[in-house]
Amino acid sequence: MKEKLNVNLKNAGAFVSFEEVVALAKLSARHLDALNNGKGAGNDFLGWLTLPDDILKQLDKIEKSAKHLRSVSDTTVVIGIGGSYLGARAVMEAISHTFTPYLKKKPHHDVIFAGQNICEDYLSELIEVLDERSYSIIVISKSGTTTEPAIAFRILKDHLEKKVGKPAAADRIIAITDEKKGALRSLATTNGYETFVIPDNVGGRYSVLSPVGLLPIAVSGLDIRALVKGAKDMEEVTRTNKDAVSNPALLYAAARNLLLQGGRPVEIMVGFTPKLHFMSEWWKQLYGESEGKDGKGIYPASVDMTTDLHSLGQYIQDGQRILFETMISVKSPSRTLTIPLEKDDSDQLNFLAGKRLSEVNRNAEAGTTIAHNDGNVPVLKIEIPVLDEYYTGQLIYFFEIACGISGYILDVNPFDQPGVEAYKKNMFALLNKPGYEEAGKKLRERL
Repeated sequence: MKEKLNVNLKNAGAFVSFEEVVALAKLSARHLDALNNGKGAGNDFLGWLTLPDDILKQLDKIEKSAKHLRSVSDTTVVIGIGGSYLGARAVMEAISHTFTPYLKKKPHHDVIFAGQNICEDYLSELIEVLDERSYSIIVISKSGTTTEPAIAFRILKDHLEKKVGKPAAADRIIAITDEKKGALRSLATTNGYETFVIPDNVGGRYSVLSPVGLLPIAVSGLDIRALVKGAKDMEEVTRTNKDAVSNPALLYAAARNLLLQGGRPVEIMVGFTPKLHFMSEWWKQLYGESEGKDGKGIYPASVDMTTDLHSLGQYIQDGQRILFETMISVKSPSRTLTIPLEKDDSDQLNFLAGKRLSEVNRNAEAGTTIAHNDGNVPVLKIEIPVLDEYYTGQLIYFFEIACGISGYILDVNPFDQPGVEAYKKNMFALLNKPGYEEAGKKLRERL
């Protein structure tokens, strides 16, 4: 196995001792048993635990389908929301070239996301782009009736069919949905779309390592086998390892819950590269939906450093002491860029001449850690050597299993999301959906 992800608790030591973390981690080993033997809450949604092994038999088909979409189009629109969107985007943004759409000298395949909002301007402007593109669609929905992706698919399917004709459109649409039932399954069968199955026992936010995440990632040109390998290696380190000191998932779950118990209900995910922005967005859904129920849970927030040191950095440094930080610390960048010497040194930066930009960034991370510690902020660090497919796979599985453990520490079901439906019922009522008329009347009175 390559070097593994490491959880560094040194900069939280003034707030919670390593001995306390290890003690809770030891107690929490029973939650690993609950996950593995299916005796805990939400035990019908534990299929993600074995996905690094289970998905292997589908990788050939996923890669073949991705190759087909790349051959018939220059762009793929991925339609989905929540876990059907964030995981794939997190991986792509972390590893892909930041400015891929502007790289005219290299052949590439653009992946654009839709169905993650119901903004008229967004979808209208996307259609303007697609008018000039040869495009395909991957639509992801268990039921096919989730409002945002269902609307986007209805509109884009119509656009694609008018653009290339129904038979050609059917060849460019892949549906990832329920194996047997639902509106999207029925539509795929009727129109002859290629399909992949969302496993019944895998919830959306835990589905990155299923076709939900892997097909869009493969279409973007990334190595899904390395991603799955990283996840598999992290599974071996965490899933059955009850040693509190060597299991990073146990340490992280224990540390964050002890900080919560000590009066820190807000966790801020921090990255010192903009490539981690959507990894934080995925993490926020994973932990927010998993833990935020029954009046419990740590509120997940995020910042992009050093950008946000010039905005939210002030609050983190001097605001209410209700938060702690978790930094994803990447040891080495993928590229090399050196700061040049300027003869007149008008910007007074010649002391940095000859240094790599990564050295400056590493010291910004170190300086921020110390400053925030001095400002009474605990800092947890999740350290990886590089940001590539393999270590991104490690991050995904690490966060997923730590989330399951942490939810059980909180005594909540980390695999349901009962609060998600509240806004939908109100929206349907206000839009006069059949059967919601009386509710709509009452809501309009309140407005």
